Amino acid sequence: MPRPALEVANIFRRHGAEYRKLNGTTMSSGQQRVMRAIELCRSAALGGHKDRCDRCGHERYSYDSCRNRHCPKCQCLAKAKWLEDRQAELLPVEYFHVVFTVPEKIAAVALQNKRVVYGILFRAASETLRTIAADPKHLGAKIGFMAVLHSWGQNLLFHPHLHCVVLGGGMSGDGCRWISCRPGFFLPVRVLSRLFRGKFLAYLKEAFKQKKLRFGGKHIRLADSVIFRDFLRDVRKEEWVVYSKPPFGGPSKVLDYLGRYTHRVAISNNRLVRLKEGKVTFRWKDYRRGRRTRLMTLDANEFIRRFLSHVLPRGFMRLRHYGLLSNRDRAQKLALCRKLITQTESVVLQAQEPRDWKMRYEALTGIALERCPKCHVGKMLCVEIIPYSVGGFPHLRRRTHIDSS
Repeated sequence: MPRPALEVANIFRRHGAEYRKLNGTTMSSGQQRVMRAIELCRSAALGGHKDRCDRCGHERYSYDSCRNRHCPKCQCLAKAKWLEDRQAELLPVEYFHVVFTVPEKIAAVALQNKRVVYGILFRAASETLRTIAADPKHLGAKIGFMAVLHSWGQNLLFHPHLHCVVLGGGMSGDGCRWISCRPGFFLPVRVLSRLFRGKFLAYLKEAFKQKKLRFGGKHIRLADSVIFRDFLRDVRKEEWVVYSKPPFGGPSKVLDYLGRYTHRVAISNNRLVRLKEGKVTFRWKDYRRGRRTRLMTLDANEFIRRFLSHVLPRGFMRLRHYGLLSNRDRAQKLALCRKLITQTESVVLQAQEPRDWKMRYEALTGIALERCPKCHVGKMLCVEIIPYSVGGFPHLRRRTHIDSS
């Protein structure tokens, strides 16, 4: 898999200094760190190592990754490791994809209050799913699901929404039996939508009362309690979109889906088309016109602004597990679920043997890093560690020369 000709890093390196000059005073420290990490990723500044073929003597330099979770180049191996860990946790049941979105007016508030509003989004969506699923009129069971936050649309504009992968059934209240949902149907989306709207707005109102929300620019008037009350009333009148997609075609398809969503960043390098005369052109899907693939061209500074608007608050977890899939005692809960589920045609997937990062890279790209790219026979051995030359990357350690003799 060849490296894309154009990367986000190229855009940052060429136009980052200009963007900082124009917007440096309004950039958050997190945005500054992300820009710096992406600019330096896999460059000599972060250090690396020199490999030498044990047959022909061919030498190759490789430089370290920044490992920032917003970097398009650093998510591939992280995703592969995470998916391997999830392999053994899949249950032989249907899985559903439920998406929670908020109106555009709420998105404007979220942009200025990411930590608070993102937290409310997770809380309202998770409580909605668990409440409706526990109702005997619907499923009457304790369910499990994963939720991952996305804050972007295909055009890179700010559009916070939550993707949930939900087990197609759950455990009865007494923990003695498994309750499956109806084939192809999880929960009524209209009921989900209305409860989600009520919970979200109640928590947002409480955050305002506790003075946890900050407003600036054209939204500064929302700091007035009367205007904010009217704002909530207007937003409550809108239809909040919650939709449930058809179930996946078996547990293996769930992993394919998760691989596309859990470690995704605002835009991948392979969507970039060109950088010319200060303009960035990239591919995007226009969902309003039948998912048609189109080209969009933005000024480089606008492209950087949109990309950085999706930087998460420091330490904020964008992937969370709930109910039967929550981190606490997950293995024991899943083992009990397997005992309760009637085994039919479904097959429980077996865990794979753990692989190191080189094996994962070969599985993903088809490129064997240990094989010499010149003679294709010898093995590339590390003969020297190159220390990094910049600060701010504590995961990298200065190391000394390795003697390969």
